[in-house]
Amino acid sequence: MANQGKVKRRDQVRKGPHGGMQLVLCEDVAHLGKQGEVVEVKPGYGRNYLVPRGLAVVPTEHNLRLLERHKVRVQQAREARIADLKSLAEQIQRIPGITIEANANEEGHLYGSVGAVEVAKGLRGKGLMVEPEMVKLEGGPIKEVALYAVKLNLGYEIETEVKVAVIRAQEKK
Repeated sequence: MANQGKVKRRDQVRKGPHGGMQLVLCEDVAHLGKQGEVVEVKPGYGRNYLVPRGLAVVPTEHNLRLLERHKVRVQQAREARIADLKSLAEQIQRIPGITIEANANEEGHLYGSVGAVEVAKGLRGKGLMVEPEMVKLEGGPIKEVALYAVKLNLGYEIETEVKVAVIRAQEKK
């Protein structure tokens, strides 16, 4: 009976009220919770995805203390990121807009389309660091030559708008 003093590793993970495993999130996980929350997930999801990627840890006293320290650092980084995004939104408001050239027929129908990637590339050309994921095209990709107001969701509920003029590309002679 020398085995009685040891605690099996599996016994350390607390079971939730629904039979899943309880974990503390180290980072925000979409559709699951925010950092620092205790969540209940299916055992396979916790063991095979969340814990190996460092997104969650088992809620032991040591891990909870480490998480509190980590939370303070993350909060400071988040505040700095929000300040950067607000200044980026102000810079975007100051520019009159961007122009994107695209191949189109005589009636103004584009042969392809202008999507989030092209809008982000146009903004990056003006020195504004905007990722394609931040561009929100409500009606899908742009397929006509015209002037559009495109919404940008920069993250952390910071939104702005930019004018995008899609013009017909001049044919090279």
